[in-house]
Amino acid sequence: MDDGTFELDGEYVELNQLLKLCGLVDSGGAGKAVVASGAVRVDGAVELRKTCKIRAGQVVELDGARIRVIGGA
Repeated sequence: MDDGTFELDGEYVELNQLLKLCGLVDSGGAGKAVVASGAVRVDGAVELRKTCKIRAGQVVELDGARIRVIGGA
């Protein structure tokens, strides 16, 4: 499983945008489709809300990739 981190630039990032920014999907629209398919997990639970607010401390998983979200400076 590939592990990575994403540093927030604000209070939160929308799930579909996080997937795009981390290179797991090609666009925000593709991110929405992947989330809607039920393939994305947030903190171990399937997440179906495309624009779910992801905050520091949460972990997002998709296709063997795990992204830990950390707070910005």
